[in-house]
Amino acid sequence: MPAHLAAVSYLVRDYDEAIAWFTLKLGFRLIEDTPLSDTKRWVVVAPPGAGAGGAALLLARASNDEQRAQVGRAAGGRVAFFLHTDNFARDRSDFESRGVRFREAPRQESYGLVAVFDDLYGNGWDLIELQPRA
Repeated sequence: MPAHLAAVSYLVRDYDEAIAWFTLKLGFRLIEDTPLSDTKRWVVVAPPGAGAGGAALLLARASNDEQRAQVGRAAGGRVAFFLHTDNFARDRSDFESRGVRFREAPRQESYGLVAVFDDLYGNGWDLIELQPRA
């Protein structure tokens, strides 16, 4: 298999609150939750459409004051994550019905339909339905 991005580290305050948010609010799947020590776990979540080789989030619990201060600052206040969908209206409606807060109304860009939402820590995410390229 060619090289691919398997997972991205995602800083959390608490494993269980992050698992609940991603699985209940966004419909992500819990791929793995393996204890490594009394305080550390290997926790991986992924969007429902992520197949073999699709990127996932490795939930990494902040373990000191410096790390805790960075929770919710994945991209320094910019959008950090890009979630593609095949049905923007469906997913936006589903997310909002589960309490996900969008920062803006949907907008049409050259690449597709997009709107920014916040995750449980305030990180920005783009929900994007790509427009077919001509």
